[in-house]
This record gives sequence, C-alpha cells and structure tokens, in this order.
Amino acid sequence: MDVAEWPEPVEIVNEAGRSEIVLICEHASNYIPPSFDGLGLPDEELVRHIAWDIGAEAVSRLLSEMLDSPCFLGRYSRLLIDLNRPLDSPTSIPVRSESTAVPGNMGITDENRQVRIERIFEPFQSAVEQHLDQRLAEGRSTKIVAIHSFTPVFLGISRPWHAGILFDRSAKFADRTIGLLSGETGLTVAANVPYVIERSSDYAIPIHGEDRGLEAILIELRNDLLATSDARHEWAERLYRALG
Repeated sequence: MDVAEWPEPVEIVNEAGRSEIVLICEHASNYIPPSFDGLGLPDEELVRHIAWDIGAEAVSRLLSEMLDSPCFLGRYSRLLIDLNRPLDSPTSIPVRSESTAVPGNMGITDENRQVRIERIFEPFQSAVEQHLDQRLAEGRSTKIVAIHSFTPVFLGISRPWHAGILFDRSAKFADRTIGLLSGETGLTVAANVPYVIERSSDYAIPIHGEDRGLEAILIELRNDLLATSDARHEWAERLYRALG
C-alpha cells in the first residue's frame, strides 16, 4: 500500500484527555486518493458539503482542546465510504449525494468496496472501539458527542436552525445541551433536525454509544455559520459552555 496515497484513516487528537466526553468527527476531510481520480467529479464538487462536513474538523479540534477531550477525526472523504453509515446502508458508498451523481461509485466491484472497508472504515471504527474499551476497563465515565455540519438549503428547502441535537435514547443529555445552546441570544436549536438517528443509517450513536450503554448525541451545525476562523471558534466556545 502506498502510504503517501493512503494515509492513516483516523487522526486521534488528545487521546489522553481527561474529560468524560469523547468527540467523533467522521466527516472531517474531503481527501480522496489520486488513483480514484476524484471519483469522476470535478474539483469544485469536492470542496462542497457532499464530500465532507465543512467546518466540523476545526470546531472539533478547538472543542477537544477546550474540554480536554479525546477526538477522533476521519481523514477520507465520505464519498469514498461514509464512516457514519452501517456497511449495509445504501448510502455507505453513495452513488448520489444530494442532487449530484458520483460516477466513481457506480457499479464498483466487490474488491473495490472491500479495499475501502479495510483501509478506511474498519481501522477508524477499531480505533474508537479500542479507546472506549480502555476507558471501560479503567472505570472512566464516558459520553459520546459526534460533530457534524449541514447545509442551509437542501434540495431547494431552507433549513432555519442554527444547530440541531440528534439523539435516540439520550434525551436528558440532549435536552440539557439544547437548553444551554438555546440560551444564547438569537440561536435556534432544536431536537433531531435536520436529521434523526436511525440504526439503519447511523453508526456512531447506536453502535459506539447506545450499544455500550453510553449517553450519546450528535451535534449538527449549519455550515454557513462556520465560514470563518472566528465563527468556528465562537461555535466551539458555545459548545464548550453547553457541554463542559
């Protein structure tokens, strides 16, 4: 394997962090190895939201430092394989993202699919699992917080929220976070928008969180509000106040 073309699929920031919160940011990068030729998409498509969660990496890094939390960052584009999808999900390797067809994902061979699973998906999930296993063995309190971003308009429909807190079983944790974020003047924060957590289409919250009996939420931030360094820092500080 060409290490230059295939870097490590996960970057672990502050692994020894003392916080009870473990941060996961699966869609931190839009990197696609050169041999995939951009999956048949022009460069301008690969900097759009379809390839990654714009702003999520920066917010996650800042929040990791503020909270003193471990943070797991995905280092490949979700167009190759989505780290927050079960492998049997139809959007695990998407042939269409929003309204954009992804030519390089159409009719791929089982061998091509397995390469992506073995080089990207499995090592990322294994790194998270090993960390959580170690915390359990040490008797450490743990909560999962996944950081994502979303577009202000999806398929022509406007999304008015500044942030959404997604959850399934962790209602108390989610409600507290929503309440604290909503306390910021002018912020519109709601539960389970613009998506909901479903085992058929989500991985981190049900698998790493709920299956272990851990409180787990996914935070969605509207990506037009993360356009500058100052804005990303401001959101990290808001999340720090809500979570810390």
